[in-house]
Formats: sequence, C-alpha cells, structure tokens
Amino acid sequence: MASIFGHGLVAYTASKIIDSKSNKLLLFLAIGSAILPDLDVLAFKLGISYLHPFGHRGFTHSILFAVLWSGLLAFIFGKSRKLIFAIVLFLSTLSHGILDAMTSGGEGVGFFIPFDNSRYFFPFREIKVSPIGIEKFFSEWGINVILSELKYIAIPCFIILMIGFICKKISK
Repeated sequence: MASIFGHGLVAYTASKIIDSKSNKLLLFLAIGSAILPDLDVLAFKLGISYLHPFGHRGFTHSILFAVLWSGLLAFIFGKSRKLIFAIVLFLSTLSHGILDAMTSGGEGVGFFIPFDNSRYFFPFREIKVSPIGIEKFFSEWGINVILSELKYIAIPCFIILMIGFICKKISK
C-alpha cells in the first residue's frame, strides 16, 4: 500500500481541482475516504486471510465499494451539491486502490470484488509499498516509501494543483 500521506494527498488534489467552492467538509471527507480502505488490515487480526474478498486490498479497495461509499456520503452530506460530492468522494476512494496497484508489494488489488475475486497490479509499480504498522514506518523502509511517494505522488499532485491554480487565475 501507499502510505496515508500519499493517499491523502491525492484526495486533497482531487478535491481542490474538482470542487471550485473548496468546501472544507468535502475536503475532510475526501481525505478520510482515501485512507478508509486500509481499515481492512483489521482483517488480519480477525483471522481473515489476505486473499479473502474481505482481506487486505479486497472489497474496501473495489470499485463497488467506492461507488457505495461515495454515494452514501454524498447523500448524507452533499446537500445541493450531491453530484460534486459523489464525484470527488468516488475518485478519492477509488484512488486508494489505484495507488496500491502501483506499489512494489502485496498481493494485488481486488478492483472487481464481489463479482471477480482476482487481484490486479498495474504495469507501473514504482511506488514503494508502505509497511503496516507505525514502528516499521520509522525505518529505512519508511524513508524509501516517502521518497518514492514524493517522486511519484507529491510532485505530480503539486504540478496538477499549480496548473489548476494558473487556469483559475487566467479565467478570472
């Protein structure tokens, strides 16, 4: 998996680019939604295997989960902006699985669970897989994760945000 920092940054970027009103609630929900799929690591403690549909990188990383979760939050919190909320939250939630499918480790991502239990990676797998657990994150492994996320997530997000900022200034 990518780290919570990488997942949160992608959600921040999606929210800022798509939501012209910069709604703080939507931003908070987007970042939380981008991190949420990794709650499935609790499956290990419950004795659920990695490759089980409810194991790590399983259902909570699927497209269906992103649709259901974003729809629920948009319905509850979206008020008159349900479509914008749904789009931002869907992309933020789905981005978690997309980033994980670009990492150097794990067993792949179950994008199509519950319809297909296969796990997938993308051909591009340069993002270093993040360790599970805080203590392992503060190590050489964790530093390598941060450096790869800086290169493959933070810099592209920064460029996208700057292009968006420039486009807003030009259009005014």
